Amino acid sequence: MRAFAFAVLLCCASLSTADAAEPAAPLRQSYDLQVPVAPSPVRMEGVSWLLYELQLSNFSAGPLRLQSVQVRDGDTGRVLAELDAAALAPRLQRIGAAASEPARALAPGEREVLYLELRLADGAPPKRLIHRLRYGYGSEGGSAELEGATVDVRPAPSLILSPPVSGGPWVAIHHPEWARGHRRVYYAVGGRAVLPGRYAIDWVKLDAQGRTSAGDRDRVAGIYGYGEPVLAVADATVAAVRDDVKEVPLVSQHRKQSLDDAPGNYVALDLGDGRYAFYEHLQPGSVRVAVGQRVRRGQPLGALGFTGDSTGPHLHFHLADGRIPLASDGVPYVFDRFRVIGRYPDLSQMGKAPWTPPLAAEQLSRENERPGPNTVLELGRD
Repeated sequence: MRAFAFAVLLCCASLSTADAAEPAAPLRQSYDLQVPVAPSPVRMEGVSWLLYELQLSNFSAGPLRLQSVQVRDGDTGRVLAELDAAALAPRLQRIGAAASEPARALAPGEREVLYLELRLADGAPPKRLIHRLRYGYGSEGGSAELEGATVDVRPAPSLILSPPVSGGPWVAIHHPEWARGHRRVYYAVGGRAVLPGRYAIDWVKLDAQGRTSAGDRDRVAGIYGYGEPVLAVADATVAAVRDDVKEVPLVSQHRKQSLDDAPGNYVALDLGDGRYAFYEHLQPGSVRVAVGQRVRRGQPLGALGFTGDSTGPHLHFHLADGRIPLASDGVPYVFDRFRVIGRYPDLSQMGKAPWTPPLAAEQLSRENERPGPNTVLELGRD
């Protein structure tokens, strides 16, 4: 009995010592953390990436300012990425704020989005991610830490697509850092906030000198790519079609479109497994398929045009989890093959100057990948 009492006293003493050495942090109202869409690894330029968003909502009674974020392997605790305040600033966007509005502390009730592009080391990707934050609060400069937003990593895309256009040169236009690029434009039109363009690419055709037209760049019909066939990326069923949006003959005549008309004329293909391929801004009267029709990989669906919310003739292409363009979340995809012939580090030079040639050691023929940002490609025909 004495031995038992002595053991209990030792246990209590050790607990008291531990409590004294590591006092529990006080409970504090702060962020609600959510990863709305679990990421999947996608290959790009020989590297696997995770593209996803961490949403932070301020549930406290005072402003909060994010100071640093660690992304960790949820099983091993290994730090996969660490962003300090300088790295966070261009990746944070407050919901409802203009893209040009300077960053500030998040007020009570506000939400912001942290856009993450996580480069993975070679080998098996992590099975889970967890996020550790340090944030500031109060007028006296207090700071605290928070861990949460655990999310499972989904498998990599299993369906390998063929490109939606052929020949070339084509510029695959996208960049994760553009404040108003597809990657950062949310829509909430059906009771759910979605990011349709998470993996979207705009396809623009060039000539060998990097020009976008043979002459007058204001004349729609003279712009390279206009009228080019857009092709089924896989065997699929036509899920949705629109072909009644009108087109103007001059780029300068184009006006801002309503949300209903933003995609312009489009075709959506049901690829199965809850994935839909979207082809937007098509030429009026060019759509060759009907809802319910089965199509084969490489089959022409319509023609590249200049309808909807567009700054010039191009094909907008993405995959999503539903058949309505602006009410579906973007999902990852890769193409079976393409050849890299250069890139535009500064996209403002597209149409004015030739592209930058690839590096001597760069692998030009790519398979089962997503094209890198603003790369110039040649695409074969099946």
